[in-house]
Amino acid sequence: MQNASFTGLIELLLEILLFYYVLKFVIRLFFPIVVKKVVEKASQNFQQNYKNHQDQTAQNSNQTNQNSKPKASKVVGEYVDFEEID
Repeated sequence: MQNASFTGLIELLLEILLFYYVLKFVIRLFFPIVVKKVVEKASQNFQQNYKNHQDQTAQNSNQTNQNSKPKASKVVGEYVDFEEID
């Protein structure tokens, strides 16, 4: 059975503090790089999706223009405004 000692407690606290500061330093060092990569990847995906959407829209509009027949406009007559007479 192990006995707890004051020096063991101090060593544990120092190890925890050392781990905390090393982790904090590493996160500050690499976090901006990771965020930059994520933003670049998202931007590439957005641009690719936008391009695909534009291509599909252009392709659909070309098909619509080729398939549609010109519609004749119907002239029904003049508009007459009626007024009530007392």
